[in-house]
Amino acid sequence: MGIFAALPLLHTLIWLFLSGSIWCQKAAVVNIGAVFTFNSVIGRAAKPGMQAAIADINADSNILSGTKVKLLMEDSNCSDFLGSVGALHVLEKEIVAIIGPQSSVVAHVISELVNGLQIPQVSYGATDPTLSTLQLPFFLRTTLSDSYQMAAMADLIDYYGWKEVIVIFLDDDYGRNGISSLGDELQKKMCRISHGFGLPSLANLAKITEILNQSKLLGPRVYVVHVGPDPQLRIFTIAHKLGMLSSNYVWFATDWLATTLDSFSPTDLASLDILNGVVGLRPHTQESKGKKDLLNRLSKMQPKGLANSVLNVYGLYAYDSVWVVARAVDKFLKENGNITFSSTGKVFGTSKSGIQLGRLKVFNGGSDLLRIIMQTNYSGLSGRIQFGEDRNIINGSYDVINIDQKEIRTVGYWFNYSGFSISPPEALTLKQKDSPLDQKLDIVVWPGGNSKIPNGWVIADAGKPLRIAYPRRESFVEFVTQVNNTNVVQGYVIDIFKAALKLIPYEVPYKFVPFGDGQVNPSYDELVQSVADNVFDAAIGDIAIVTNRTKVVDFSQPYITTGLIIVAPVKDSKSSAWVFLKPFTAEMWCVTGFSFVIIGIVIWMLEHRINDHFRGPPKRQIITMCLFSFSTLFKANQEATISPLSRMVMLVWLFLLLVITSSYTASLTSILTIQKLWSPIRGIDDLVASNLPIGYQVGSFAYDYLTQSLFIPRSRLVKLYNPDDYEKALRLGPKGGGVAAIIDELPYLELFLSKTKEFGMIGQTFTRSGWGFAFQRRSRLAVDMSTAILRLSENGKLQEIHDTWFCKLGCPGQRGGEAQPDQLHLISFWGLYLLCGIISSAALFMFLLRIIGQYIRYQRQHRRSEVVTPTPIPSNTGCTQTIQSFMRFIDEKDEAIKNFFRAAHLRGAQSGEQLQRHSGGTKEKADLEVQLGTSSMNSG
Repeated sequence: MGIFAALPLLHTLIWLFLSGSIWCQKAAVVNIGAVFTFNSVIGRAAKPGMQAAIADINADSNILSGTKVKLLMEDSNCSDFLGSVGALHVLEKEIVAIIGPQSSVVAHVISELVNGLQIPQVSYGATDPTLSTLQLPFFLRTTLSDSYQMAAMADLIDYYGWKEVIVIFLDDDYGRNGISSLGDELQKKMCRISHGFGLPSLANLAKITEILNQSKLLGPRVYVVHVGPDPQLRIFTIAHKLGMLSSNYVWFATDWLATTLDSFSPTDLASLDILNGVVGLRPHTQESKGKKDLLNRLSKMQPKGLANSVLNVYGLYAYDSVWVVARAVDKFLKENGNITFSSTGKVFGTSKSGIQLGRLKVFNGGSDLLRIIMQTNYSGLSGRIQFGEDRNIINGSYDVINIDQKEIRTVGYWFNYSGFSISPPEALTLKQKDSPLDQKLDIVVWPGGNSKIPNGWVIADAGKPLRIAYPRRESFVEFVTQVNNTNVVQGYVIDIFKAALKLIPYEVPYKFVPFGDGQVNPSYDELVQSVADNVFDAAIGDIAIVTNRTKVVDFSQPYITTGLIIVAPVKDSKSSAWVFLKPFTAEMWCVTGFSFVIIGIVIWMLEHRINDHFRGPPKRQIITMCLFSFSTLFKANQEATISPLSRMVMLVWLFLLLVITSSYTASLTSILTIQKLWSPIRGIDDLVASNLPIGYQVGSFAYDYLTQSLFIPRSRLVKLYNPDDYEKALRLGPKGGGVAAIIDELPYLELFLSKTKEFGMIGQTFTRSGWGFAFQRRSRLAVDMSTAILRLSENGKLQEIHDTWFCKLGCPGQRGGEAQPDQLHLISFWGLYLLCGIISSAALFMFLLRIIGQYIRYQRQHRRSEVVTPTPIPSNTGCTQTIQSFMRFIDEKDEAIKNFFRAAHLRGAQSGEQLQRHSGGTKEKADLEVQLGTSSMNSG
């Protein structure tokens, strides 16, 4: 019973073994698949490279411990379908990895299969950047992604200063995605792909001829060719026949050209004659002993028929790819010990076409093997092999090659971290690799044999010149006009346009086309729209750069700055006989004169009692008082002050005079030497606030600005049609039916003022804009013309042209009238005047306090002594008599008062009877009265 019970279990185990749901591959052999086109430029180099790698691995006892590696190859025969079928064939044979394919299109198909089977795919030739997506986790490559190559190509284009290129590419995943990456890189450099031409295949010679002829009609002359390796060089052969490899053209080729040329035998190098001047990229591989040994081995294998082509860089990539897989399998076997596969089950099933997809097997250790491959970090024959998170080689570098006289020259190197250098990447230090270098390449010989950098752009040819429109104006024809009965166009704008064309590094055939009938000024909005509608290629003239116009065309750099400004009659400020009064305002003159009088009075009061110079007859004192303060202007005052209070007042007063006189001198000098013209109109604010009539040019945007932005009544605005109307209206003035001022754009008024000296500009422009040349959208000429205008501005030519047309009677900007002469106002000096007034008032207050104290003391002494001796000063307490007494007291010399107090002090110190004190006091007072009387007689 026990035996029969075990039979079902045994039956199940036998069924599982026979059905092959689980297979165990023998450790003695490991299968690796390879799908590629045997008879191709890349395939002829890859096949012997992989065979040599297999031979080296199997001969090396240090790897795989005796386990042999078997390479199963399938030929895709340059067919996407056959490549897919070949991939299915090798996938059925229990492979642990697949090498290839070389085609990006086939790689997309196979990647979907290996994802389901979990088999790592290592490509040595598929460069499409979109293969490095998260949806294809089992795809890796030892070659460089086109994302590196297109970054190098964009840097190369930007290095030589070109902004637009034409691209020719294969219209498949490889071509489209590569060019898309190039477009992204160019955009980072402010460059762009102007036109792109896709080719269905290189075998369609008629299509190649057609697109090359089409491209000849375009402006850019810089070409980028991104196709597959082509030993017949069909694109360049046809371009050579069409004369497109001359000095007017620039040709760049991606690495397909270097791969093709490296595969040529010495006898094939004669075809390089048509490639003279072409610049290309080649993946950089470091020279090494292993690389030389491999080349020698392949050269020895060639007679045996195992290698039928010269080895190119893809042979090295194929060789390294096999080694990458072998190293990973060796580590995988050491970690896992065995390789197993399982049935796909429902992963694929059976297709409707009858293909038995169920025979495909899932590699159970695929994820582990992928992880080990991603950890690869060693130096192969092609360089350092280390994968990033996107499963691409981390560091990418290229040789920049130039074909010159049937010889391939390396003119520099490109490294993805540091850009261009004339030293190879392996010669750079670690610091140099991590930081940008001084971008430098050797001299390149361009098509036509010239080492001068081509322009890279042709704006037009002689058979189809540019249509340059210009406005035919009724007024201000000095800007641009057609000479009567001729085809000659001249004017200020024409001179600038022609001067700028001389600075553009290529010929620009053109013809002038008038816009308008010359009877009325044309609409500039319609002129600009005609350029946008391709009626004209460009428009020049007095075209203002405004917002609505910039939406439809591209403008050049403004060649003149403009804006609205005021013009009015001006007068010479130096013609008046009273010009010396202009530095100060009337208020300033009044305050200054009043200050002289006040200072004279204060100094007289402070010095009168102690300084003999300030005493004497009333007439003399008045003259002294008046002349003293005025004489301080000239430092001629002979009366020295004695009182400390007077000296304090004089110190502040002299400082005030120093500031005032210096400011007056500076202002008067400015009026007499700098300021020449002035106008009663101060500026736009005063003009708007007044009721004066204002003139404007018919058709100018000034009318809308004045009415809609400044809200000036329309009744105040007067229409003017031409410069004659301007002059007549300004001469008549507001009272004669004319205008007080004209508001117009700066260039028009400069031209008007260049013919008359009676008028001038008031203030600065109160709006800002500019005039420029209008071009069609994305026109290269707009950029180059802007650069030329800037150069004209820097070298002074722009100003020279301006002065030629607008400074016939002196530049109008130098005759601009000021709103009024620059005058000094009281508000600028009120602080000094206030300080001087405070000091003077304080000194006078202290003086009065001292006098009042002396007077009170004197009155007390007088009352004590009036019993014995009659007083000469009335003792009546009436207000009038008291004031008169006080004034007489002030008029006395300070020394007499001091003597009186000194005598009174001596009397108070005497001892004795009151009679004796009274008698002594009367005697002293009598002596004082005699002395005072004598003093009064002397002063009289």
